[in-house]
Amino acid sequence: MATMDVVPDGDRLTVTLWGELDLGSRRLLPELYDMLTLSGGGIDLCLDAVGFCDCSGLNTLLDLRSRAVDQGKTVTVRSCGVAVERLLDLTGTRELFADTSRPESAAPPASPDPDPQDKIGQDLRAEVAQLRRAMQTRPTIDLARGILMASFGLSPEAAWSVLVRTSQNTNTKLHDLAHDLVGSVHGSTLPEQVQRQLAAAVAGASRPGDAAAHPAGGPAQDWG
Repeated sequence: MATMDVVPDGDRLTVTLWGELDLGSRRLLPELYDMLTLSGGGIDLCLDAVGFCDCSGLNTLLDLRSRAVDQGKTVTVRSCGVAVERLLDLTGTRELFADTSRPESAAPPASPDPDPQDKIGQDLRAEVAQLRRAMQTRPTIDLARGILMASFGLSPEAAWSVLVRTSQNTNTKLHDLAHDLVGSVHGSTLPEQVQRQLAAAVAGASRPGDAAAHPAGGPAQDWG
């Protein structure tokens, strides 16, 4: 099962994926669509830690790109491992996810080939580090989303939208924001800017006919 982490990068969002991109990865599309809508220019994907990718996983990426094109945005693959790289090459879809707007996307100057064994070792160490990070941060993000759902009567999708929007507007990594939000339940204080953006995001997530923004008609939670 694939998991992901999100980091704001200017008017774009950088999304790092871990795990396997197969038929089950389509469950990520609603969240990816939401992030695409919240971004100004689109999404950059880091797929180095994706150990398996089949046609179903590629179709998930293509559906995300198609949605981006409809919105006048782009989806790029900033980096990827062997599994994704091989599938992009076999299907001739690599150019669809190329980022032509960044100068660094041009081919780098030729350099001596690294020792294959050294590269494999580096890739494995990087993958282990990323997987450890995912295991450590994902539960906190899910807990923060649950807090928003319980506090404001939000749906899972709306709570995720609030987290992503607040992360983007405060230039805070998603897992750091989630950690601070969980800590606020135990008495710590959120920065004033985060409180303002969080309140605005919660208000924006509420629509006529949706669940009430405050639980059981009660007052808004004091994030301080």
